[in-house]
Amino acid sequence: MLNSSALEQRLLNDFQHNFPLCSRPFAAIGETVGCGEETALGLYRRFQAQSLISRIGPVFASGRVGQSTLAAMAVPDQELERVAALISDYPEVNHNYRRENDYNLWFVVTASDQTHLDSVLAHMARHHAHPLIVLPMEASFHIDLGFDFLGGQKKASAFPQEKTPVRLTQGERLTLGGLEKGLPLVPRPYHDLAETLGLTEADLLSVLDRCLEGGVLKRFGVVLRHAELGYVANAMCVWNVPDEQVPVLGPLLGQEAGVTLCYQRRRALPDWPYNLYCMIHGKAREEVMALRESIGRKLGLDGWPHEILFSLRQYKQQGACYGTR
Repeated sequence: MLNSSALEQRLLNDFQHNFPLCSRPFAAIGETVGCGEETALGLYRRFQAQSLISRIGPVFASGRVGQSTLAAMAVPDQELERVAALISDYPEVNHNYRRENDYNLWFVVTASDQTHLDSVLAHMARHHAHPLIVLPMEASFHIDLGFDFLGGQKKASAFPQEKTPVRLTQGERLTLGGLEKGLPLVPRPYHDLAETLGLTEADLLSVLDRCLEGGVLKRFGVVLRHAELGYVANAMCVWNVPDEQVPVLGPLLGQEAGVTLCYQRRRALPDWPYNLYCMIHGKAREEVMALRESIGRKLGLDGWPHEILFSLRQYKQQGACYGTR
């Protein structure tokens, strides 16, 4: 039997991907790690109560369902708290951070389709009189906000990643909408959720398996709150590289240890010329800076204009809602 600390690390670490799709998933996890179903379930309930995890549920693959974009505003410091609260109030906003830059408020907007997304952005531009830049993703090279506590190897990403939009069936829409806030923490969660949705457990599990196999979902599993787990240094690193170099540099950057996200975004000229992005999370600013400088030297990235934007405050962080309900 693992000691309590090692057991908790296994439960947080090992099931960020490949969470069991079976009738009693917590029993399957208990068997894997050497504890009982009640112990595993109780620990996940405690993790959620302590805000160490946000949910156990789906993470959508970018561009497969609905539309999303990164956006930023340049807000005077004396107005930032007020404007940040207003932006966070939009249900379409799932992430909202203050970062070190003249463009100091950074947020992600998700919607069921491009028309809805454009409408939300237009409303923001009309009602919040601050410069707004919109930075839609053009290519993804590595997107996996999992955190390895136990020193395993980073999973390789496939390049390029599939972005073709799909039309969900009614069963898929019901299932994924029902899971947006997370799996219920009960012994038979799929059964209980299926009942509330008017589905059978077998149908619900079949939908999840199909969405994972077809790439609609990036993963299904434990979604951590990284800051609460000690990953308090969060840097968005950006470069302005020639467009023809991005397909070469992007995959190399995405494969670097410590890079949790890597993608190409559309420039917002003339104010924001950057097109290659990565995210690095660490437990201290110095650790993140050292890794960022090492990667820049190794890949020869810093011959092009670049910036590092550390997060200063998290205003909102939740799972994306693409209108699947």
